[in-house]
Amino acid sequence: MKPETNTKLPKVKAIVLPAVYLQTIGPEEAGQRLDNYLLRWAKGVPKSHVYRIIRSGEVRVNKKRAEPTTRLIEGDVVRLPPVRLAEPAQMVAINSAQTQSRAQGYSEKMPILFEDDALLIVNKPTGLAVHGGSGIALGVIEALRITRPELKFLELVHRLDRDTSGVLLLAKKRSALVEMHRQIREGHTDKRYYLLAHGEIVQGAGVMQLKFALHKYLLPNGERRVRVDPNGLPSHTALRVSKVFKRADAAITLAEAQLKTGRTHQIRVHLQKLGHAILGDDKYGFEDQDKQIKSKRLYLHAHLAGFTHPRTGEKMRIESPLPPEFIAMMNHFSPLVDTA
Repeated sequence: MKPETNTKLPKVKAIVLPAVYLQTIGPEEAGQRLDNYLLRWAKGVPKSHVYRIIRSGEVRVNKKRAEPTTRLIEGDVVRLPPVRLAEPAQMVAINSAQTQSRAQGYSEKMPILFEDDALLIVNKPTGLAVHGGSGIALGVIEALRITRPELKFLELVHRLDRDTSGVLLLAKKRSALVEMHRQIREGHTDKRYYLLAHGEIVQGAGVMQLKFALHKYLLPNGERRVRVDPNGLPSHTALRVSKVFKRADAAITLAEAQLKTGRTHQIRVHLQKLGHAILGDDKYGFEDQDKQIKSKRLYLHAHLAGFTHPRTGEKMRIESPLPPEFIAMMNHFSPLVDTA
C-alpha cells in the first residue's frame, strides 16, 4: 500500500517580524550568498521584494550595505527589516499530533543505508514524495526534520520521483551539500537504477546508449511532463539488459539504467521512446498492458549511488536491494532467459 501523501495543507498563517531582527550567521549558513539566504528566510515573500530590500539598504551585514552576491561568513550579523512572512504550511502542520504521527510512520518506512556526521542516506519507498508541496503536506525531507529534530541542518542532495524507490542522499552539513552538488554537476557520481520494462528489449552487443534531447512542458492542469524534442536539452542513459521474462501473453525485461545526465523523468521518457515503457508508469506508460499484467507500482528503483565522501575523500558505493514487488512480478513470468 502506498503511503498517504495527499494530505490537504492547513491554512497558512502570517508571521510578523519585530521592527528589526538581527540574525547571527552560524556554520551551516556560512558560505551562502546573501540573496539565497534571504530567499530561504523569507519563504512566501516575492523574490522581487527580497531584492528590493537588499538594494535599498534595509538589509545590512555587519551594519553595512551589502550586495545580493555577498558571501556570508560565520559570525556575520545580518539586519533583517520588518516584513510579513507566510509561514510554510509544512511548519504549521508540525504543530499537530497527527502530523507528528504521520512523519514517524514515514520515517519508519525509510531504512537508513548509511549515516555519519555529514550524510544521511535512506532507502525511499515508492509513493512518498521527497518534499511537500502541491497539496502534499509531508515528504521525505519534512518527515525526517520532524523525527530528527537534533539535526540543525538537513537538505536533499538530489531528488527521486514520488513513485521511484531507492537510494536517496541527504546532507547534514552545508559544506557536504555544496561538495555533493559539485560532484553531481561535474559528473563525478554514479547513479544506477533497476527497472522492469514492457516487452523484450533486444540489446545486441554492448551497452545501449540512449541519447535524446528532452523538453519540459506543462499540461493544461499545470502538471509537468517531458517529451523528446530536437530543441530540448541533451540527455544520456546507458541501458544494460539483465534478464528477459516471458509468458504466453506478455514479456518483460529487467534492465539497469545508468544516468549520464540527470534530466527530469529522463529514464522514463527514454524507455517510452525506445518503445518499452516502464511497468506502472502512469505518465509515460502503456495503460492497457499495465492492466493486463496487473502492475501495482512504478517499477523503477534507484539501487546504487557511487560518489566520493565529501569530508573523508573515501570512495563510497551505497546499494539498495531489489524491492519485493520486482521479485513478485518476475515470478509471474517464465521461462527465464539470461542475456548476460
